[in-house]
Amino acid sequence: MTVQEVRLCGLLLQEHFGEVVEKVGTELLRSGALNLRALAHQTGIQLDLVKKSLCVLAQHSMCVFGPGRRGPGGPVEYTVNSERILYMLRYPRYIYTAKSLYGDTGELVIEEILQRGQMTMSSTVKTVADRLTHSMEDGQSMEYSEVIAAFTRLVETHFLQRCPLMDNAGAAGRTSSAVSESPAPAAAPPVQPENFPDCYKIPQIHLTGRGKRRRSSEDGDAEERGTKKVCGDEGIYWQVNFERFHLHFRHQAIISAVASKLDQTSSEIVRTMLRLSEVTTPANATYTQALSANEIFRALPASYNIGRPILDQYLTLLVDDPMEFVSKTGDSGGGMYVVNLHRALANLARATLESVVQERFGSRSARIFRLLLRKRHLEQKQVEDFAMIPAKEAKDMLYTLLSENLVQLQEIPKTPDYAPSRTFYLYTVNQLPTARLLLQNCYKKSQRIEAILASLQASGADAAQLTEVEEMITPPERQQLEALSVSLRTILQKFTVLTFIPCNYIQSNRVKLA
Repeated sequence: MTVQEVRLCGLLLQEHFGEVVEKVGTELLRSGALNLRALAHQTGIQLDLVKKSLCVLAQHSMCVFGPGRRGPGGPVEYTVNSERILYMLRYPRYIYTAKSLYGDTGELVIEEILQRGQMTMSSTVKTVADRLTHSMEDGQSMEYSEVIAAFTRLVETHFLQRCPLMDNAGAAGRTSSAVSESPAPAAAPPVQPENFPDCYKIPQIHLTGRGKRRRSSEDGDAEERGTKKVCGDEGIYWQVNFERFHLHFRHQAIISAVASKLDQTSSEIVRTMLRLSEVTTPANATYTQALSANEIFRALPASYNIGRPILDQYLTLLVDDPMEFVSKTGDSGGGMYVVNLHRALANLARATLESVVQERFGSRSARIFRLLLRKRHLEQKQVEDFAMIPAKEAKDMLYTLLSENLVQLQEIPKTPDYAPSRTFYLYTVNQLPTARLLLQNCYKKSQRIEAILASLQASGADAAQLTEVEEMITPPERQQLEALSVSLRTILQKFTVLTFIPCNYIQSNRVKLA
């Protein structure tokens, strides 16, 4: 895990849950698995606050626990999932997606569960109905049945899933008793939600009525204590299925790419294929499930008026396209077709890399970069010839790309002594490491702000615009940047920019120092 990711995760934890949780989470990210006593000792935080912090992290599926280095008889050790912490950057997008697909009710359902980590269906329905009722005019209220219907649709399309039951290793499920110093039980494989048999089974809840307007928090709490009823779903908790949202995002990226590369009709055909297989296709699948041309034809929207001969022509066009969005796998049912998820996304990532190189270094450097992507390995003289760029300019561009780690140099010796005169020097591009490098750059904020300011100043922007951009970094963030700069200048004698992408959306479960 890179330093940039650790810093970003720490700042996200501080923004959402407070300084204590941030210290605990950052220590786990840096040190790996730790038991409770070791974690309290290394952070210098009271044991009780460490327990509360771990409960907060486990409630949001950011922390897992299980047997440690000493085996089943040793103390329980805790680890933090950095990828899950970084998902907080996408919370607004998850919520917006739910709103676009299922309206205001679906939006609030996702928002509430993201805010609290895990919730029962009945508690979610009541909370969302109350919030919607509070936003309505006097005399109007939201029926519980409408919220239940929206919740059910989210489960049926796998955007919500049940939390798996607690296993012996403690890697999943409810976390109220997760934090302890007792010896860990025998190790068991972590229970993944998708492997849980009732992952998408809706419980029968006994809940009727409407949302209520709460005049004050005290009145609402007293009313809730006085009217608490058994709804039938006690102990059944739900969480957001992030992989399903990511699958939806990937589908939208593929659909947009098809529309840009070909036309709207082609994108609608691909959209239909993805829609037919979105629930049955695993999140990490290379291809969607095979669909016949007859199935695709029946599922197409009637408003497009696409005849069967036209559909066959479009499918042939998609199969023959160099981007390889669609492949043909058989001839039954008028032809069997799949969407190449990994191939399409790899081509989109490749196009993004080419675009980044062109924006940063110009069209000629982008020409060299594309050439290396296609030819894989080329000597400097071959690059000059194929790209039709003068030798001096090609050499400078290659060295610039090499210094930015966008291009790699591979040595192939003719003899074991690696003598320069008997060694081939081949330039190449490793797409995956290069994409990861750009991803790390995306975690940097202040560097981007400075670039925007420089661009605006060069274009003659007024003071109001410059001030607005500068305010994208809050005063606490600016103080942290200045403190970091001083420390690094002292230690490393060079300037390194602190990374942070703020996500000011959820302020819950905040643990404060006593």
